[in-house]
This record gives sequence, C-alpha cells and structure tokens, in this order.
Amino acid sequence: MALGQKRNTPVVPQSARVLEQLKYEIAHELGISIPQDGYWGTMLTRDTGAIGGNITKRLVQIAEQQLAGQQ
Repeated sequence: MALGQKRNTPVVPQSARVLEQLKYEIAHELGISIPQDGYWGTMLTRDTGAIGGNITKRLVQIAEQQLAGQQ
C-alpha cells in the first residue's frame, strides 16, 4: 500500500451495504442532491460532512437503544 492511502475494512463485512444505504437515506433527508454518476468527490465538504456527521449520530442512537434494551 502506497504512503497516504488508507483502507478501512469493516469488522462485519455485511455492514458496508447497510452503511451505503444509510448514506443515501440521510442525504435525501437533508435535501442534499446525490451525484448521478456515483462520484462524491465533487460535492461540497460541508454537505459530505453533514452526511457523515448524521450517520455517526444515527449509529450512536442505535447503539444506545441496543444497550438500553429498547430494540
């Protein structure tokens, strides 16, 4: 692997599909246009940051519910 490249491998391989779906769901909820070509690199940092922040917020909520036994 070249210097500067980072590879994040999920602990649960099936989670990648769910996280991808969550990304599109949150973008839609925030009213952020999804790139038609699938390339997110031309989007504003503010928009991608909002999506990532909301994904994190949602994952924390899910984890808290599971820990509290409120599934």
